[in-house]
Amino acid sequence: MANNTSNRARKPARKINYKHTAKGLTSQAGLVPTIHFLQRIGFDDVCDKNINFERGSNALYSLSDSMFMTITGIIAGASSLLKVAGVWSDQVLRQISGWISVPDDSTLGRIFRQGTLKHVSQLEIINHRLRNRVWGRAMKSGALQAGHFYKSWIDVDSTVKTVFGFQEGAAKGYNPFKRGALSYNPQVAFCSETKEILQAWLRTGSAYTSNGIVEFMKQLAVQLPQQMRVVFRGDSGYFAGELLDWLDAKRYGYLIKVKLRGLVPLLSQKSWQAIENVPGWQQCEFTHQCGTWSRGRRFVAVRRLKKEQNDGAQRRLITDPVYDYFCYVTTERLTPWQAHKRYGERATCETWLDEAKNQMAMAHIKSGDFVASSLIFQCAVLAYNTVRWMALLSDNQKLKHWEIQTVRTYLIRTAGKLLTGGKQLRLNVPDQHLHADPWKAWLKLSFI
Repeated sequence: MANNTSNRARKPARKINYKHTAKGLTSQAGLVPTIHFLQRIGFDDVCDKNINFERGSNALYSLSDSMFMTITGIIAGASSLLKVAGVWSDQVLRQISGWISVPDDSTLGRIFRQGTLKHVSQLEIINHRLRNRVWGRAMKSGALQAGHFYKSWIDVDSTVKTVFGFQEGAAKGYNPFKRGALSYNPQVAFCSETKEILQAWLRTGSAYTSNGIVEFMKQLAVQLPQQMRVVFRGDSGYFAGELLDWLDAKRYGYLIKVKLRGLVPLLSQKSWQAIENVPGWQQCEFTHQCGTWSRGRRFVAVRRLKKEQNDGAQRRLITDPVYDYFCYVTTERLTPWQAHKRYGERATCETWLDEAKNQMAMAHIKSGDFVASSLIFQCAVLAYNTVRWMALLSDNQKLKHWEIQTVRTYLIRTAGKLLTGGKQLRLNVPDQHLHADPWKAWLKLSFI
């Protein structure tokens, strides 16, 4: 008996004849607003003023050219210089951007290998200069308020990026993902209000969390607005007297988790109070001076009773209550419970760090030369920040909350057709977008 197909939702696929005659097509129309955005905020101008990079008289491409290609290529999803070159093989992108020709991946790598540590510092300055321009625009548009600078929480963290091969600067260190493997240990500072990377250093894998943190913060402090009051938030790896002394001298705030080694006996002797409306939790605060410190500082702590534990078939008899302790050193006027909750917000920083590493290739594209790897690392930082800046200035809530990969999937990878009639360039894009409002906001950033 024949099947009844009259009420089916899908019909058999129709026969198609393929022709290789189409021109002006791109699968990355959503990258065009990014290209225009970088031009609008003065990327070329900032690079010209801050990069001193000499190449031969017959050299066709500059370091800023390589940076621009790498930044936009990473935003499009490239995870290697070969894929960066692949992104720019798109004739539509090249025509819109004004590229007569583009370098291949080997040329890109060679340009980065010609860089020095001076150029790494110059790329960090470019990040600061562009951020200042974006913040200025955000203040004028109302996307940022003056209150954001009264107290700005800065989350600093380090991460591990495993290296496969023999890249310069890679070393064995703490690596929970692949023990004993060579790695890098980048250190990154995020602005909690805008989600952007304020500053980042690529470090060898053997570096301890707090290594160079004072120098790191000194460099960052010079680039921040004078009216901004910084509140440093970090894990126990940053519980270091040298850092606290510097933060106090700058009159910066801090909320740093305390290393509990040897601290539990001290905490157990304190006077604890129940936390209202939070069953099972207690809190206390006290002043304490560690052995190498010049003075005492304010500590706040909370604790909760551990649940009864099982040892095989028999329950272990616990005569005295056992607690989980959470302790912080802080300058902020917060109750211990408020400080604990405020520190918990730092988890979002770890999410952003994971995005930058795994969705924006930060510390993923490497070279045999450490300086070249550092330059590419700074390009990845700028790529990440470019998307964050665009979301900030768009004032579209979906864009502000979307992860990088979501922006790439829904917006960057959009089909388009370039039309060139009448001495004008027109890019035709779908008239019905799955996410219409974010897409319209994204397109407007070409003209901001």
